[in-house]
Amino acid sequence: MQLDRIDKTLLNLLQQDATLSLNDLADAVNLTTTPCWKRLKKLEESGVIERRVALLNPEKLELSFTAFVLVKTSDHSHGWYSHFVETVSEFPEVMEFYRMAGEYDYMMKVLVKDMPCFDRFYKKLVNSVAGISNVTSTFAMEPLKYTTALPIQG
Repeated sequence: MQLDRIDKTLLNLLQQDATLSLNDLADAVNLTTTPCWKRLKKLEESGVIERRVALLNPEKLELSFTAFVLVKTSDHSHGWYSHFVETVSEFPEVMEFYRMAGEYDYMMKVLVKDMPCFDRFYKKLVNSVAGISNVTSTFAMEPLKYTTALPIQG
């Protein structure tokens, strides 16, 4: 889908505040509400806008312990991969999960309350999937930048 300046502006506005009213969005891009609504509908139907969600404060929910877990495996079969992805995807502590190029095969961002909770997660992970040859974890000391906004250039 080809995006013009108005589409990009709408997307940037929604990334900052998805609760903006249709009137506010239309005013911000100098459109009336009907063409603005049609643009938003087209962005949703094309999959550019996947969903609108509320962002929660992890510290207020006692979820301020962030770990980055790197996994190596010697089993690169499709069956192992499918089982691993399905298993890890069901862990609510895993916020992000990637297949990697380089020294490690997989990386996940894990968010929990504290070290004992991470230890429980770690044990659950290594006991759920056979064939993991190495797990390395690093822990975030302080978040310096966090955003969910994609860098859309106008």
